[in-house]
Amino acid sequence: MTSSLRRLSFLAALAVLPAAALAGCAARDPGSHTRDPLPSRTPATSASPTLAASPTSTEAPIGGGFPDARTTGLRPGVPLKKVGEVTVMKEGAVVENLEVHGKLNIKADNVTVRNVRVIGEGDWSIIQAEGASGAVIEDCEISGDGTVKAQWGVLNQGGQITVRRANIHTVSNSFGSDHGLIEDSYMHDFKEFPGDHVTGPQANGSPRKGLSLTIRHNTILNQLSQTSAISLYQDFSRAYDVLIENNLLGGGGYAIYGGAGKFGTPTNIKIVNNVFTRRLFPKGGFWGPLTYFEPKGKGNRFEGNVWEDTREAIEP
Repeated sequence: MTSSLRRLSFLAALAVLPAAALAGCAARDPGSHTRDPLPSRTPATSASPTLAASPTSTEAPIGGGFPDARTTGLRPGVPLKKVGEVTVMKEGAVVENLEVHGKLNIKADNVTVRNVRVIGEGDWSIIQAEGASGAVIEDCEISGDGTVKAQWGVLNQGGQITVRRANIHTVSNSFGSDHGLIEDSYMHDFKEFPGDHVTGPQANGSPRKGLSLTIRHNTILNQLSQTSAISLYQDFSRAYDVLIENNLLGGGGYAIYGGAGKFGTPTNIKIVNNVFTRRLFPKGGFWGPLTYFEPKGKGNRFEGNVWEDTREAIEP
């Protein structure tokens, strides 16, 4: 389950990055208010083809200025070198122009991963391991192969991390971190394996001291009827200092889980100027657009959020 991933011991790498690739050198009733209401399997757990036709296709443009397959992922015309699992141990390394089959493990500070396709398996496709910080992952395609489970597209167990212009698909959870920045990315066509709770970006508690989490200007479309496009949870500690801004969101049980939980009132949770789509489900998510948001928490804001089709305001 996703809440146990923090307790994973880091797996030993199976392959080391070739030197040539381094330049300078991761059906319940919603009224019961359980964390993850799963719709009955009697209704289809994926959105109907009619509703989902355009936004979940990697070939179809999204429109409206939001990221899609044309504006994210690999740089066109650049050949990639196929390699197996990769572990980066050198501070400041630049990993680029590779097709990685297996995990990409970042175990050093200030690593840049650029124009890389990672077809992962197991617990993640890319990880920034505990003790590492400063990873920048940009212009990458990150996925599983659809047959062997890939739990996380990018999993962060370390410090600051930035993900931008990534095309993340065919994984159970696209991005896992309590802090960092994910922007201008396209997360879609999620893959559910038995026991999964399927999410886009997910935080499980507090950011590290001095850090915050920003999820800005992404397209996040979870075609499944569970769990979310974005989830803020309190599995380990209280949620605070999160900005969710100017995203196109839809799908899951609820499009957003807003951070309320057992460790206390979340604070400084700002969900502003997002567009919620009904292309996947009539209510945005299977149950609705938002749950577990605490409007009375200090600094919490849910403002400027609208429906894509009508531009009507959405109230918390």
